[in-house]
Amino acid sequence: MDSDHVVRIAPGNAQPVLRREAQDYVLQSGVVLDRTSNQDDDQQYFLYIPRKRGASASVFISVHGISGNAHEHATQFSPFAERYGVVLIAPLFPRERFPDYQRLARCLPQNKSRRADHVLQRIVAEVGILTGANTSQLYLFGYSGGGQFVHRYAMVYPSQVARYVVGAAGWYTFPDTAVNYPRGIKPRAGLPDIQFDPCRFLAIPASVLVGERDVRAGTALNTSPRIEQQQGATRLERGRRWVHAMTEAAKHYHLDTRFDFHTLPDSGHSFRRSMKRGNMGTVVFERLFGSETDPRLK
Repeated sequence: MDSDHVVRIAPGNAQPVLRREAQDYVLQSGVVLDRTSNQDDDQQYFLYIPRKRGASASVFISVHGISGNAHEHATQFSPFAERYGVVLIAPLFPRERFPDYQRLARCLPQNKSRRADHVLQRIVAEVGILTGANTSQLYLFGYSGGGQFVHRYAMVYPSQVARYVVGAAGWYTFPDTAVNYPRGIKPRAGLPDIQFDPCRFLAIPASVLVGERDVRAGTALNTSPRIEQQQGATRLERGRRWVHAMTEAAKHYHLDTRFDFHTLPDSGHSFRRSMKRGNMGTVVFERLFGSETDPRLK
């Protein structure tokens, strides 16, 4: 399989099988498709439909960091999606239109960009129609800024998420009801639909992966004194603290949900190197879907 092969799907070169407004096309499997959302004309995402899949295949979503490397996420994860028989979505959130996608939304009057969480929901609904995949319970991964998006999405929309993996997020939303969102889960007046139910989001298993060499702050790391006091100075420390906080909060609600922390060998803060050197793809899919030796995957 040539996982780097990208096919652009447009109405002129696809075969409609349902109504035009449903944009339900016969899509090619086994290649990464570059699509524009039917509901958001300029919204791009990458889609991989495995050749080997059953009815109502699971949906895996991979969210990029601030570099915007959605295509790289799609091509790097497509062999795993094929192996596990899951549909892959890699949305693109360009910085100029989604400057705060990591936070889902931001309480600023001047921020008129579209909400990344709502855009993703429309993409997922479209993919469900196009592929027949099971979109009721999603499997999420995000790297760096994408890791911020993913864990916050799971905390705000727990009914939509089966499991999630956070890769080297810069900072986290802690399950602290006394601290305002996004550092904690106390609601903000300007974001009335960003609400939290700890009993539900703490019931979702989650993993955090960070490269063992990911200890430099860099220009992209939030170095706010409040963040450092709450979460630590490095991505390694922050990931460990968040896993501990989530584990303790789950116990408070009498939940035995598993939250685990995993270091990636020989890896700094790089998606590409974490995939190549740290074997991140294998770890992500095993955390989300189980080991390949699981007989259910045969």
